[in-house]
Parts: sequence; C-alpha cells; structure tokens
Amino acid sequence: MPVNHARVECQFGGKTLTLETGKLAKQAHGSVLVTYGETCVLVAAVEGSPIPGRDFFPLQVEYRERTYAAGKYPGGFIKRETRMSTKETLTSRLIDRPSRPLFPTNYYNEVQIHCTVISSDKENDGDMLALIGTSAALHVSHIPFLKPYGGLRLGRVNGQLIVLPTATQMEESDLDLIVAATRDAVCMIEGFAREIPEQEMGDAIMEAHKQCAVLIDAIEQLRTEAGLPAKVLPPATPDNPLAEELYGKYGHTYREKYLTKGKKERNAALDVLKDEIKKVYVPEGETNPKYTSAQVSGALGVVRERIFREITLGGTRIDGRAPKELRAVSGEVGVLPRTHGTAVFQRGETQALVVVTLGTVGDEQKVDGLQDEYSKKFMLDYNFPPYSVGECKPLRAPGRREIGHGMLAERSLKAVVPPRERFPYTIRLVSEILESNGSSSMASVCGGTLALMDAGVPIKRPVAGISVGLVMEKDHFTLLTDIQGDEDHYGDMDFNVAGTQKGITGVQLDIKLDGVTEAVVRGALEQAKEGRLQILKVMLATLPAPRKDISPFAPRLIQLKINPEMIGKLIGPGGKMIRAIQEETGAKIDIEDDGTVSIASANAESVEAARRMVEGLTAEVKVGAVYDGKVISIKEFGAFIEIAPGRDGLCHVSELDSGFVQRPEDVVNIGDKVQVKVIAIDDQGRVKLSRKALLAPSEGDAGGGDRGGDRGGDRGGDRGDRGGDRGDRGGDRGGRGGDRGGPRGGGGGRGGRRD
Repeated sequence: MPVNHARVECQFGGKTLTLETGKLAKQAHGSVLVTYGETCVLVAAVEGSPIPGRDFFPLQVEYRERTYAAGKYPGGFIKRETRMSTKETLTSRLIDRPSRPLFPTNYYNEVQIHCTVISSDKENDGDMLALIGTSAALHVSHIPFLKPYGGLRLGRVNGQLIVLPTATQMEESDLDLIVAATRDAVCMIEGFAREIPEQEMGDAIMEAHKQCAVLIDAIEQLRTEAGLPAKVLPPATPDNPLAEELYGKYGHTYREKYLTKGKKERNAALDVLKDEIKKVYVPEGETNPKYTSAQVSGALGVVRERIFREITLGGTRIDGRAPKELRAVSGEVGVLPRTHGTAVFQRGETQALVVVTLGTVGDEQKVDGLQDEYSKKFMLDYNFPPYSVGECKPLRAPGRREIGHGMLAERSLKAVVPPRERFPYTIRLVSEILESNGSSSMASVCGGTLALMDAGVPIKRPVAGISVGLVMEKDHFTLLTDIQGDEDHYGDMDFNVAGTQKGITGVQLDIKLDGVTEAVVRGALEQAKEGRLQILKVMLATLPAPRKDISPFAPRLIQLKINPEMIGKLIGPGGKMIRAIQEETGAKIDIEDDGTVSIASANAESVEAARRMVEGLTAEVKVGAVYDGKVISIKEFGAFIEIAPGRDGLCHVSELDSGFVQRPEDVVNIGDKVQVKVIAIDDQGRVKLSRKALLAPSEGDAGGGDRGGDRGGDRGGDRGDRGGDRGDRGGDRGGRGGDRGGPRGGGGGRGGRRD
C-alpha cells in the first residue's frame, strides 16, 4: 500500500522531535527519518520472502554511524567505513532486544532493520533516535509488528532526571538509563549508575515508562497521517497436536527425568527418553512415517517448556532450589603465577576465570567515532569458548553476544574503578568463561571484582552481579534468583543486576513477553539485592580488601605534572631529549597535552631515576635553589655546571671556593659532581651559580686577619671583579650556547678570552 508523505512533530525532552515518512527510502517496506536537534537518523525496515520449513525468526538489526554525519573522515588507510565499531554493535543489540518479542510467535519471515546516522550535532546521540525510528518504521510498514514502543535515555544531574540528555549533560550525570516500553509494560532496560539505591532506580524506570507514551502517540499519529489503515495481524498458531499427545503419554516420565540433578546428567537422561520416543513415532526402516524426526523433536521442545513452567510455578525449581535460593558460590584468587591479578569465580555450573593486566598510558584504547576521539583506561573483554558448554563450534572473532556481555560487565565495574589521579594505570580485564550454565556475564562481574582486588587496584567497593528470572502465566508470576540455562531459555525474563552494598551500578533486562509490569520490575530489583549481598559476603571472605601492593610483574608507574610550555623542552628536537632519558634509565615515558607525564618501568629504581631527570629538566630554576650538578666545561673564568638535563649555568672562578682560586682546574675537573646554589638569573634567563655559598668559611677569614684581609681582599677582589666582569661578558655570550648544550657552552670561553 503506498505511503503518503507525512511529518509529525512533538515536544520531547525540551526539544522538538520530528518523525517523517514517505519521502526518503520509499522502496523499503517502512522508512522513517527521525530528527532531534541537528542529528538525523534514517531507519528502513524490509521483509524477506517466507522459506518453507523455517522454524525460527531471523531478525537482523544494523545500526551504522556514517562519519560524514559529523563532517569527519573515517580512520584507516582506505578511508571508508568497514566493520562495525563496538558502539554500533551494542546499539544494534539494544534495538533488537525490545523489537524481537513484539513479532508474532509464528512469524518466521526474515526482517532487516537498517539504522543510519546521516547527520550528527555531536550533542544528541543517534542511538536513541534509531531506537524510536525502528518502532516507527515497523509500525508504518505492512510487517506484522504487534504494537509500537517508545524508547529513551534518562540522565540524572544534581538529582534531577533529564530526558534525552546531551553529551555534555551526560558528563555530569550519575545515571545512564535506557528504557523501551509499550503503553502497558516495560520491554527493555539497560542502565549504569554510580551506586544508585533500588528505590531510586525503580522510580527512574517508571518515569521513563511514562515518557514513552509521548513517543507512542507520535508514532501512531504518523501512521494515521500517512493514510494507512489499522494493522491486521496474522492469527495465532494453533496448539501442536503432537505435543499434546506426547505430553499426555510421556509427561509424567519426562518430568521425572527433568528433575535429574546436574546439567549434563539432566540432558543425558532427557536425550535417552527422546530417543525412545522417536523409535515409537519414527520407526527405523518405515518409508512413510506419520511424523518426521524434526516434528517429534519440535513437539518434545514444547513439552519440555510446558513441564518447566509447571515445575517453576509450582514453587520449586528443576534443580530443587527455592525461588530465592542461590547456587553454591565460591571464589579463589592468585591462581596464575605471572599475571598481575587473577580470580576464579564459581556459581553452580558457571565458572569464570578473570585476569587483570596493568599497563601504562600507551596501553589505553583509542576510541573514535562521530564524537571526538577519546581514550579508555579501563577495559573488560569477555570470551565464551564452545567448550564451556561442551560443544564443538568454529572459532571466530568475538560476536555480538560476547561484545555485549563484556560491555555489561565492564560498565558495571567502572563505577568503582579509582580515578587516574589515584591509580594511574591502564586496566584490562579478560573474562574466560570455562563453564556455563547461566549468568556468565554476572560471574564476570564477580570474578572481575576479585581479580581487581588481587591486582592491588584500590576499588571503591566490591561489586557483585546476579540474574533474576521470571515465569509468568496471566496474573500469576514467580521470580527466580540466580537463574541457570533452562530458566533463561524457557523463562520469560533475564534481569541482570550488578551493584555494591550501597547501590546499583548496572542493570540489563531482556524479556520474551511483550512487557513486564512495575510490580515485576521492583520485585526483581529487591530480590536481586538480597542475592547480591549474599554473594558479596562470600567474595569478601575470599579476599576482604584490595592488596596493598601490585604484582612484582606489573610495571611501576608514577605520574607528575609539568608546565605544558615545557613539553617541547622535555621532548627535545626530534624527540632527542626524551629518548636519551629513556635509554639512560630504561623507563618508558608518555606525555599528554595537559602536561601529565607518565613514567613506567619494570623496577622502581628506573622510575625514580627518570622522575628526577624529568623534574630537573622541566622544573623552574629559582634563585636560592640548590642543585647537584655536573661540571661539563671549564674556562679560565669559571666552570659551566649542568644542574638539569639540558640546563646549565656558570660558576665564576670567584664562586668556586671560599678562598682565592687561581685556576678553576685547581678546584674542579670536567665530570665532577658538585653541589651549587643559584645566586642570580639575568633577564635573558642565564643562570649564575655559586659553590662557595655552600661552603663553611675558612679560619683565616675570621679574627685578627679581618683588616688585612679586608684590604688585600678588597684590592684583590676589585681586580678579580674586573677580570670576572670580563669573563662574565664572554661567559654570558657563551652562556647562550651553554643553555643549548655543553659543547656550545664551551664556545663561550673563546668570547671570554677575546675580552
């Protein structure tokens, strides 16, 4: 059916949100341009043809940010967008999660949703506009989409909730909450916070749900103004008659097998029963059986889900636990000898090995996109090898699921990671899932906390994570603490909640229903808190606090601040100076534009030596300061002494000793280490030094020798001053070269002799 050009505007979050259809991408089955501020996202939805025999719904969501949207070029050699960035992957998952449950259960046509950011003002993020646009594009299409949803981000600054906050506001926000909801219920939650209490998190979710109604009104108005009638949805699939027959004949036996303890043992027992049933319904050698093997397997899947739900709603669970009961929890730290920090966290049949590596500023991850490039100093990567579930599968690059689970764990822990000023290291965690039977992302949070403490990272408070499930039939529901694989697969909800004793740091809700009520959301948050506190007790019994010292195999790292104007001097021409310091000390030095200098090495002595050299080179020389210097050049009028790398001064012959000095060589030689005091700095920055000022006066300088000493000293001093003045003039000219380096400083002697 042709779509008329339609445009709908609504006030949302203090700005005008515009939805427009029938103008761009008209050959797509549904397309909407969403504009907010000066950010524009084009969303197009298309449906594929039905394929006989397909028994799953292949939904594909692609969110892409074109760099031209912000007037930028893509990085890399080919100057073209290629593989998806982490943000694009996470946003694609974010849009998929509320959309997928709102298609009919018997709908198996392929659907692709393309979200493209085509203009960005860098303040209003395109991800939420893509979420809104997906709901709108599906609603104005003929694709059977049950009902539209709204989606938005909430921030919180100074206790005030902000709808669709800007990038600047998010820098000050202690909450990053994304909610998608229909009119009746919440269908997706993802949020991260700085230890927000459960009550406040629940209030924020409900406020977001209320705001979603404004968006749903606009989406429904768009379909009406586009001249489209009400949607006609396909009829529901009738019950599987074979499933009913198998349930009647084998339901009791299947239930007994399903209650077998242990995941492997349970699946093995059910596989034996499945094979016995198939022999009855698909006899070997029969050429035209009534049912195929696939039909029997599908019917048994329906039976398994039905029996699971009956057991759970009856007040028990397939492993015998009560609804709020945790599986066995244990932790161990320091399990690998050469890593910087390690932990193994076990919960039931889910096991995570988490490893910490501490690095320097040079190890930070550079992130570039539509926003300005920035660096990450805290990272968590999640790996899910197929052996963790006893399977053989091809090994490929990390997929969307691994990237999503890793980011959930990373952002749940980020709230307690110390700031750079307190702990300047770059921190990378890797979670290796060695066994999996549900809640592996939350096991990564728990194991990550223990590994950070084992590495000596001074985290604010330990974080634990737990998953709460749901089984609902009409108005009756049961919440399940610490769900396992079958409870996730056959249940209606997977609600991950991470936090400290003080509050929530991360939440993520996925559902298979078209939404959940406020009672479910608030009940799940409170039930998750109870379980989280139990897990924290076990974790603190394993390791009560971060270790006082980092691993001996980790780099020693310090940071200091210098005047940004001194950065060029520290680097030197072509990097000569910084390379010299690194070669001499063996330390690695990184310099940031704000004057932050990071010094790292395998041993503390190298770090300290480099620190002294950096401070000496960049410190402001002040009159009265005392330095440990090195004689680099000797002239007849005095000695040039290096008081810092690349910085020297003249110690006149009259300032070398407390007594009369005929030749500078009588007191010092090239290479001697001497302590000197700065006695003057002229208007050209040339430094005058004195060794005499730090020496005790000789005995002849006191008592009865004062008068003769005064007369002789005055006359000799006058002559010395005149000669010294001549030497000073020559030395001053040479001093200009001396500031640039020792050999050039020596050239000043020639000027002195000519005087």
